[in-house]
Amino acid sequence: MNLFKHSIPEFGEDFYTLFEDNNLKISKIVSSNKLEKKEYCQKESEFVALLDGEATLEIEGKEITLKKGDTLYIPSFTKHKLLKTSNGALWLAIYFNTNKLS
Repeated sequence: MNLFKHSIPEFGEDFYTLFEDNNLKISKIVSSNKLEKKEYCQKESEFVALLDGEATLEIEGKEITLKKGDTLYIPSFTKHKLLKTSNGALWLAIYFNTNKLS
């Protein structure tokens, strides 16, 4: 799969699993600028790299703006929301369980 070849969803985000193992999942995410109002709080830790576009997230009440090339670590069980993105924002997301790594 080519990371940079994709269509932009009309609404929300499209997730593509690139690799998955017992304790690790790597996904490509393509975001529309029309987002679902959704709060995430997952058991896995998440490391994201914004490969293209811009995005604003709210993490435990604090707004964080990312631009192309920025990265962000979100620890497990941290409440977060995607507030806005540029149309076609492209992410690489790595999900992992820190309790099972070693």
